[in-house]
Amino acid sequence: MTRLIVWRHGRTAWNETRRVQGHTDIDLDEVGAVQAAQSAALLADRRLDLIVSSDLKRAASTAQALSDLTGLPVRLDPRLRERYFGPWQGLTDVEIRERYPEDAGRWLADSIGIPEVETVDDMAKRVSSAFRDVADEVGAGTAVLVTHGGSARVGIGTLLGWPSEVWRTLAALHNCHRSELVYNLARGGWQLEAHNLG
Repeated sequence: MTRLIVWRHGRTAWNETRRVQGHTDIDLDEVGAVQAAQSAALLADRRLDLIVSSDLKRAASTAQALSDLTGLPVRLDPRLRERYFGPWQGLTDVEIRERYPEDAGRWLADSIGIPEVETVDDMAKRVSSAFRDVADEVGAGTAVLVTHGGSARVGIGTLLGWPSEVWRTLAALHNCHRSELVYNLARGGWQLEAHNLG
């Protein structure tokens, strides 16, 4: 049975101040480093076969904490990055509402009209292709995918075959929390076995 553990990175200073990170390469803060170490200790006893991480520092540092305990190498995959938010990166949600009121109102409906902002459809194709490639590679084993809040939600929802209206209702992973998906052909394919475990 294929198992994917989708693990969100630890906290960053920008998470704490509610700044949009997107592709900005922010590393873990002190709290995030502790979260990564504690969460990695919970995962290290599992029979893991593969660790694949977003190439952004906050995810790669989280993945490295698990690698240090398991001896498994970390492979970086930029397809696991967060959504690219263009001019919104570095802004707080309050600043976005002030500077881009019309688009801020359309954010939850995923219809932002700023061409530099990656569409959710494009992000879903990118992230789900990484999920599927890792699932194919690990076969009957267990892989850990270290990613970001938005990419985790979109990747999980897409892999499960849910329409976007449904996966939007999936609560965002907290920092250093994880979801687990299993592929079981006898039960119809991919299933969400656990969500937001910490």
